[in-house]
Amino acid sequence: MAEQVLLAISTFPDAETADRIAHTLIADKFAACANIIPAVHSIYRWKDKIETAGEAIVFFKTTLDQQAAFQEKLRALHPYDVPEIIFIPVVTGLPDYLRWVIESC
Repeated sequence: MAEQVLLAISTFPDAETADRIAHTLIADKFAACANIIPAVHSIYRWKDKIETAGEAIVFFKTTLDQQAAFQEKLRALHPYDVPEIIFIPVVTGLPDYLRWVIESC
């Protein structure tokens, strides 16, 4: 069952944007839940320049079956030209929780 669950990570320009997009993804059953960390400090290279920005980071729980649709929907909603969308497979976890994620997507 764990092999069906993914942790998806994305950053957003602010917590309000993260909250709005997370609500949409959960309402449309692309994700079971989202944990928003409202303030992170990001340092990155963009167009050959080192940038720094305050961002919000979100941990979404989704499934392997929803991965492509989740990515497509998040990409369509996201304000960044190239949003961070990373998937990490869940190796193990509480079976009841994993079942809930699967049933909620």
